[in-house]
Amino acid sequence: MPLGDHRYGKSDIRVVKLERGPERHELRDLTVRVMLEGEYDAVHTDGDNTGLVATDTMRNVVYALAAERTLDSLPDFARALVDHFLAHPSVTGALAHISAHPWQRLPGDEAHAWQRGTGGTRIEEVRADPGGMGHSAGIEDLLLLRSSGSAFEGFDRDRFTTLPETDDRILATVVTARWDYAGGAGDLEAVWARVRDTLLDAFTDHHSPSVQFTLYRMGEAVVERHPEVERIHLSLPNRHHLPVDVARFGVDDRREVFHATTEPFGLIEATVERH
Repeated sequence: MPLGDHRYGKSDIRVVKLERGPERHELRDLTVRVMLEGEYDAVHTDGDNTGLVATDTMRNVVYALAAERTLDSLPDFARALVDHFLAHPSVTGALAHISAHPWQRLPGDEAHAWQRGTGGTRIEEVRADPGGMGHSAGIEDLLLLRSSGSAFEGFDRDRFTTLPETDDRILATVVTARWDYAGGAGDLEAVWARVRDTLLDAFTDHHSPSVQFTLYRMGEAVVERHPEVERIHLSLPNRHHLPVDVARFGVDDRREVFHATTEPFGLIEATVERH
């Protein structure tokens, strides 16, 4: 039987690095995944492990490079991991995927104390194969909500349609975004923060007739404002907030009470690309 595409690696490598400066500590909290491709057909078909990089070795390389570097730039760290494994004679392709978990400094002790931060999980990914090297970034678990300025009207109706139209509703979502950088994009550490800020700004800078419209507006704003970004893919679940009819309890219904549902939910996805 022929062997198709195959790869392997080490996933969920948890790395917390604490750099102890004389007056202020710096914290990075990461989850790293390394995946390799190479001349490994015989590993699968013949049980011959010659030249195979152990996944335990991959984990240790992540720890060692994290110790050697400042981690001031996550794109540079991901690139260093890929470069390290590409130097191995049996490796033809490598991927380093980094999730950076947010922490926020405590007001009472900003030098040495943190609480879990908000604003989503940062993603950085570098991948390389014989065709070259590519770099992408993104954000996950970014919870956003608008209490006004969102409607949903004029959609198709048939005998199965029960959803009422509305000209004012809560729009809530959990944004997942992934964007690809152009070659030579510059300071990607700074670019990531600017793209995130653009997504936040574009979520609220318009009247929203649908989640689809808002998704496109967010992607359009990123591509328009950031020449470093070639394309962006967005996934926006519609986390419905359904009004509760409290009048049935003998209470004045001012449409202030909602039931926040988790399932089922609408899911809207699209990619916005540069011309």
